[in-house]
Amino acid sequence: MEFINEDYIFSLLKDESLKEKELQKDIIQKAKEAKGLTLRESAALLNIEDKELLEELFYTAKEVKEKIYGSRLVLFAPLYVTNACVNNCLYCAFRRDNKELKRKTLSIEEIKGETEFLVKQGHKRILLVAGESLKNSSLDYIGEAIRTMYEVHINGGNIRRINVNVAPLSIDGFKTLKSFGIGTYQCFQETYHYETYVKMHPDGPKKDFAWRLYAMDRALQAGIDDVGIGALFGLTDYKFETLAMLSHAFNLDEKYGIGPHTISVPRLEPALNAPVSHKPPFAVDDLSFKKIVAVLRLAVPYTGIILSTRERPELRRELFSLGVSQISAGSRTSPGAYRESQESLNEYEMQQFQLGDHRSLDEVVRDCCQLGFLPSFCTACYRSQRTGDRFMEFAKSGTIHFMCSPNALSTFKEYIIDYASEETKKIANDFIQKEIEKLDGPTKTKAIKMIERVDAGERDVYF
Repeated sequence: MEFINEDYIFSLLKDESLKEKELQKDIIQKAKEAKGLTLRESAALLNIEDKELLEELFYTAKEVKEKIYGSRLVLFAPLYVTNACVNNCLYCAFRRDNKELKRKTLSIEEIKGETEFLVKQGHKRILLVAGESLKNSSLDYIGEAIRTMYEVHINGGNIRRINVNVAPLSIDGFKTLKSFGIGTYQCFQETYHYETYVKMHPDGPKKDFAWRLYAMDRALQAGIDDVGIGALFGLTDYKFETLAMLSHAFNLDEKYGIGPHTISVPRLEPALNAPVSHKPPFAVDDLSFKKIVAVLRLAVPYTGIILSTRERPELRRELFSLGVSQISAGSRTSPGAYRESQESLNEYEMQQFQLGDHRSLDEVVRDCCQLGFLPSFCTACYRSQRTGDRFMEFAKSGTIHFMCSPNALSTFKEYIIDYASEETKKIANDFIQKEIEKLDGPTKTKAIKMIERVDAGERDVYF
């Protein structure tokens, strides 16, 4: 665990010189170049308390995000295939000792039904999520689930990228997972603070800190070149967690030339019979949470920052402007919850944690447009071999914008035609025209031609 240097991180947190306003201003100025920050510089920005300086930090994070990714927000939905789990994490409803949780593992036919529901809503990306259980979530089962999801086609709509959040595997296991045609492999360390990690994971395979920490190394060595990391904020000091997670990102980039494709920032939420979830040991307030997102955007400007529906709509709207680039929408966090009517399902008895945003995909899409953000259903990079170090090259240079804008617009146009409500259609079509006018040269020409093809009846138009 040498790259998570706790002593060094704590020394940064105690360094009074990193609280000097002039230093913080200089670092914000440097961050505008969108070339990233050091751990020390990131620590200084996490120490900002001055109201005016915070506003400058937030504005700069918005600038940098737009410089790399434009106004786009990529949308996806999680699909939980099983809540069976052999671990005993103190913050999770799926924990083994929770006898009140209703356990369910979806059959392949049920997975098909859940996927059909999501396709009919307009989704193109799914995050497959499974509790850790060799009996209920074997690689054979995961592979069959993924194959089934990809096979669902309804009137031109289908799932075009499946990212996966499952327990850490061996290198051979990751090679098998890669063979299923996955997009990003996602795994959260939960907390990078070793002592806290041991307390939160008293037994089960997950208690092995190092095995989880080096999961991304094994995935990359197995050929999965898009990986996503994350921490569960609220288990320990958020400043330590942010710096430790950045240490992880820097280490991957230095060793493999591939930093994390995504970073997720979930906050601890109440969960059924999860001892620490109702009173987080280190609760993170909204302002501190906004600071986390902004600093991550400036420290690793190339990465996608994922925001889940744990957060309530009002806060999600604010965070869109601070560097978030991917969001879940219309989410459920229990197996089978998409097709079950809310009247017949007490979801709290099966879900992993409570949600803060219960809006439908259509409502979120409409809201994004009204806020000036372009909803994107694009999956082009993965299918055009723009992954791993190739994606990093485009993202770090900012040239990814020239590819993403036309792809985002064409996939959004597809959503508008096939799935949007009448109320959303009017707002969205006006918004697309405004977004096209922002483009120029070949990028604008390409976008217009792709949209025309979608209008003419083509689907899955991308380059």
